[in-house]
Amino acid sequence: MRLSLDTLPHLPKDVRIPSYSRADLRAGMVHIGLGNFHRAHQAWYVHRLMDQGLALDWAICGAGVRPADAAQRDKMLEQDCLTTLIELDPAGKSAEVIGSMVDFTPVEPENGALIAKMAESAIKIVAMTVTEGGYYQNAQGDLDVAHADIVHDVARPDTPKTAFGAIIAALKLRRDSGAGPFTCLSCDNLQGNGDILHQTVVGLARLSDPDLASWIDTNVTFPNSMVDCIAAATGPNELELVRSFGIDDAVPVTHENFRQWVIEDKFCAGRPDWDKVGATFTDDVHAFEAMKLRLLNAGHQIIATPGELLSVETISGTMAHPLIKGLLHKIAVEEIVPHVAAVPGMTPLAYLDLIETRFANPEIRDTIRRVAFDGSSRHAGFLHPILRDALAAGTPINGLALIEALWARMCAGTREDGTTIDPNDPHWDTLTAQAIIAKNTPISWIQQKQFYGNLSQNKRFADAFQNALNSVWEKGATSTIQNYIE
Repeated sequence: MRLSLDTLPHLPKDVRIPSYSRADLRAGMVHIGLGNFHRAHQAWYVHRLMDQGLALDWAICGAGVRPADAAQRDKMLEQDCLTTLIELDPAGKSAEVIGSMVDFTPVEPENGALIAKMAESAIKIVAMTVTEGGYYQNAQGDLDVAHADIVHDVARPDTPKTAFGAIIAALKLRRDSGAGPFTCLSCDNLQGNGDILHQTVVGLARLSDPDLASWIDTNVTFPNSMVDCIAAATGPNELELVRSFGIDDAVPVTHENFRQWVIEDKFCAGRPDWDKVGATFTDDVHAFEAMKLRLLNAGHQIIATPGELLSVETISGTMAHPLIKGLLHKIAVEEIVPHVAAVPGMTPLAYLDLIETRFANPEIRDTIRRVAFDGSSRHAGFLHPILRDALAAGTPINGLALIEALWARMCAGTREDGTTIDPNDPHWDTLTAQAIIAKNTPISWIQQKQFYGNLSQNKRFADAFQNALNSVWEKGATSTIQNYIE
């Protein structure tokens, strides 16, 4: 049955549907980046509040700034912005339709419709999932003022290309109309994601309108948050799976039986009571996000990189591979856990046990290709901070250096069985060219300052990396990983 508001009451009885009427909802949030993660995570929390008769004025209006977002918009609007979530629990699958999203703004090159929507006084939160690499940071972590998109938005602030430029334009309208500020909420996997969003928005505004930048800095809030839920990409298997529940949904989402959301309680215009459906509000998001980013997100790169080289297709497949599973465990215990603090109710080792179980869930077909995508941002964001802490503390780094060597080998573009690795990074051409050079001159790989900063100047890391990359090329990834584990 085609998913829509009209067919919702007629779906199979084992499909959980909203208990609220969509006619009672009013948009209070805009979310930029309507991918699978958002719908399995933030949209679900809002939906479950609405099921309790709460947060009816906090419905979500979807938005996007990329041409590809227009296709997503069409699919969502055709089914009244409803989404089928399929929970993939090893004990059994279940389906739930969520209805917390009520509209999707037109996707336009100059973002006029998005700016107008965010300028409406009813909008109190603008949230986003734009990926770790989407915040226009340079290698030093500052705003990349030389990026063509940033240059465009500085020159034409009323017709911006970026989501951040659109936010600034909307905030200008709100300031001038007296509508007041909204909260900017990042839901991306970045440590201090609210601080980074603050830097991008205020830094960009300052380049064209210093007075507006000061108003934003004073009045707008940017809470840090930690988000967690594995949501696989949607492909033919997922489309067939949703049909097995009797639903024709063009954009279903499959996800694991786990969610976590830890949020700094800093909202200038109010917020939903997400804690009533399992979220955690705290003044110390950092400890939670450090544990998650350093063990789960860094762990993803630790298994995806050799997984790609050894022709493993899925994350659960890497956990069934004794070498890759052993590699993750050894690096995590010896090289990461010493740099992770406990949080209330969870030690680092207990959290490691949890993520190893989650990664091994065979029902989640989370592909190596998806997890390994944009390694240039993910290695820099998740692995390199641990490396720097370990080097400063004098703790082991050989496993982390090995992962960097495996990534350099992966970027050469072929697997160990000789098959081709298709481009999988925004900087793929640069990385591939450098990987070929690094085969004979290993140090050149970590001298890419745009990704490694000054790490190549640390002799302990440089030596460990060069030894690992030489071994990977001469003996192969399998033998090198085996030697490290032993």
